[in-house]
Amino acid sequence: MTGTAPPVPRVVIVDDQALVRTGFRMILTADGIDVVADAADGEQAVAAVRRTRPDVVLMDIRMPGTDGLEATRRILAHEATPPRIVILTTYDLDRYVYAALSAGASGFLLKDVTPEHLTAAVRLVRSGDALLAPTITRRLVERFATAGERTTPLHRDLGTLTPRELEILEALARGLSNAELAARFRLSEATVKTHVARVLSKLGLRDRAQAVIAAYETGLITPGTR
Repeated sequence: MTGTAPPVPRVVIVDDQALVRTGFRMILTADGIDVVADAADGEQAVAAVRRTRPDVVLMDIRMPGTDGLEATRRILAHEATPPRIVILTTYDLDRYVYAALSAGASGFLLKDVTPEHLTAAVRLVRSGDALLAPTITRRLVERFATAGERTTPLHRDLGTLTPRELEILEALARGLSNAELAARFRLSEATVKTHVARVLSKLGLRDRAQAVIAAYETGLITPGTR
């Protein structure tokens, strides 16, 4: 008995450089991913999302006019079922990326990403997971979480979490994968996923990327600690 194949991801590409949009479209299309629209700035991006209802948006952060950060905020705030947004950047440590993650973006990619990584990233976020390299994201958060860069702070009440959920959040924010969480707490991966889902639900977070930021901004973890 064969399982049902997952639906083909529907993607909008947003970048002010036509060459980047064309290259990404070719890579994604060759791997069977449906590029439903592209856009050259934030205004076009908001309109394209409203028109096509994609699953994933690849969003350049620095563009003339309405930039990717403002477009991300508008899409996530006003769409009833918003897409997953992945930030495209030429910098691996960028205050704009941090602000976008705080606003609800599901991760970020450097523009020199390999074709294999690009297509895998789209499918990963389409499945509902966050796209973040834990060590890079932790460095990003440690650089900006206490440096006055909180343009969209995640003020959350950790008192709603159980002691085990607090432990899960702290370990998650230090970059542990589900498999590593399961090994540390001697739980099954299914149980870990349940704990993570409850943490996100109780704190009103979209995914693990926001959970990392929330752990720092609430003081559960302080920059530089291990």
